[in-house]
Amino acid sequence: MKYNIRGENVEVTGSIKEYIEKKVSKLERYFDTPPTSDVNVNISVYNDEQQIEVTIPMVNLLLRAEERHNDLYAAIDLVVDKLERQIRKYKTKVNRKARQSGAPKHVFAEMEREALAVEEAEEDDEGFDIVRTKRFDLKPMDSEEAILQMDMLGHAFYVFTNAISGNTNVVYRRRDGRYGLIEPS
Repeated sequence: MKYNIRGENVEVTGSIKEYIEKKVSKLERYFDTPPTSDVNVNISVYNDEQQIEVTIPMVNLLLRAEERHNDLYAAIDLVVDKLERQIRKYKTKVNRKARQSGAPKHVFAEMEREALAVEEAEEDDEGFDIVRTKRFDLKPMDSEEAILQMDMLGHAFYVFTNAISGNTNVVYRRRDGRYGLIEPS
């Protein structure tokens, strides 16, 4: 993994950098082959409160966690614990589904090898100000897996291809905390 560590209102010293790399590299044990993705770490200090945000974009999965604490090293430990829980939760879900189709320990390795085309562009459209356009492949999955992906990304909705019907569907988080599903008629 390649680390991109940045500080806001704080100087990122060598010891902080080493500690972050040591702790985050422990996540590699959850994968058959070490992920080749970048690890983006933002550290900020506001009124003696340390905040750390870690984002690890991977193929078909985005790991993201943030934590606030008075002690920076404690915040780093807490954010790594959150990331471990996310990986275990996702891996358990994927392994449960993969038991019928193949060896579960190779699921993450396959996900890393798959190519995910994401293209970002800025464009204007007749009076509406579109500031960003995203293109991506829709992975076939069921609504439960889509909700899991949406929660991991921290988004309010998630677009996916329904594995059963083959239609494009959207899951979303309702104001009451439950989930909704939009299907074409």
